[in-house]
Amino acid sequence: MSSTPDFPEDLLAAQAALHRTRHQTDEYARTLPWSVEPMPGWEADKQLHSAYRSSKPDSPGYTTEQAEELGRLRAELLRLSEVVMTHPFWGTLEAGTVVEARMRLKHAHEPVDEV
Repeated sequence: MSSTPDFPEDLLAAQAALHRTRHQTDEYARTLPWSVEPMPGWEADKQLHSAYRSSKPDSPGYTTEQAEELGRLRAELLRLSEVVMTHPFWGTLEAGTVVEARMRLKHAHEPVDEV
C-alpha cells in the first residue's frame, strides 16, 4: 500500500469513537440473555460420533433497561458509521484510492511498526 493519507482530526476521532462503541456494544451484548423475549431452554440429542450436546438454559428475555441500552448503543453505532462514511474528506481523494484510504483509517489507531 502507498503512503498513509493525512486524515482530518475529526475523522480520526469519529473512527476511534466508532471502534470504542462497537467494542462496548459487543461487551454489553455478551452480558445479555440469549433471547430478547422470554424463551424456554432446550437440550439437543447427542449426535452420532460426538460427545457434544448443544443446549441453552431458560432465558428471561431482556429487561426494558437492557433493551433500551442496547438500542442506544446500536443507534450510536449507526450515527458514528454515518459520520465516518459521509465525511467530506472522502471527496478529496482521487478515484480508485478511497477504498484503500478507508482501510487505512480503520487501522490508523494502531501503532506503526518501525523497520
